[in-house]
Amino acid sequence: MPDRLYSVVAEPEVDSPVLVLGMDGWIDAGVGAAAAIASMLEQIPTTVVARFDADELVDHRARRPVMRIADGVNTGLTWPEIELRHGIDREGHDVLLLVGPEPDIKWHRFATEVVELAHRFHVRLAVGLGAFPGPAAHTRPVRLASTATTPELAHRVGFLPGVIDVPAGIHAALERAFAEADPAVPAVGMWARVPHYVAAMPYPAASAALLEGLRDLTDIAVRTDELRAAAAVTHEKVETLIANSEEHRAMVDQLERQIDAVESALDLSNLPTGDEIAAELQRFLRGEAGQ
Repeated sequence: MPDRLYSVVAEPEVDSPVLVLGMDGWIDAGVGAAAAIASMLEQIPTTVVARFDADELVDHRARRPVMRIADGVNTGLTWPEIELRHGIDREGHDVLLLVGPEPDIKWHRFATEVVELAHRFHVRLAVGLGAFPGPAAHTRPVRLASTATTPELAHRVGFLPGVIDVPAGIHAALERAFAEADPAVPAVGMWARVPHYVAAMPYPAASAALLEGLRDLTDIAVRTDELRAAAAVTHEKVETLIANSEEHRAMVDQLERQIDAVESALDLSNLPTGDEIAAELQRFLRGEAGQ
């Protein structure tokens, strides 16, 4: 077998850890997943367990390193890294986090080797975090939808009924690799449904919902009070914008009626596009920031 894409840095003693997938580069409406992962890393001290060779996986022209310039001198580069990290939450639960950019190439091999690491550390469940723009209203709690390897996991998180083909990210490839492994590793993707008209701005309510869903599913304890406080501020900003437009208020009212009537089977065909309201929201926030 050719050399592995990863090198093991440490082998901590772990007790049936949960593996949280937090790779960036695919859909992340309202930066819901990125902020959730950042909150986990802030609250749970972690150390590197394994590091993947980014030169083998990342196109550095697409994800360029960051150069620091001090008084005209190039003092160093910060390169994108793909790491498996280990930590213990405040209640003593082991957690592994796979973080870094989504690989640009070698997805099959990468997925195979992540499964290998999952077996090595006896992972009991893999959970991917994500967020997508959809027919949701900012006046309603953020709901989660699953992409799971078993019907039982899908029902525990919640799901959108029906069959649909969509482009896949690396988390989806990992889910299938976990499902097809011997032995299989249960895996589920938890997706926050972010109102389409605020998907271009940070939406902390989505991040809080992901962490709370992770807690309910795995007992991993991460506080969400700061995210909830930020979500309240965001809510007020959006409310101010909506109140200034009859068209936008009508759109939200219609969303609310549809959500209340049939939560899992919404139809946006008669709703105005979210592009205009999203653009106006960005202008509103920029104007407020400049005051």
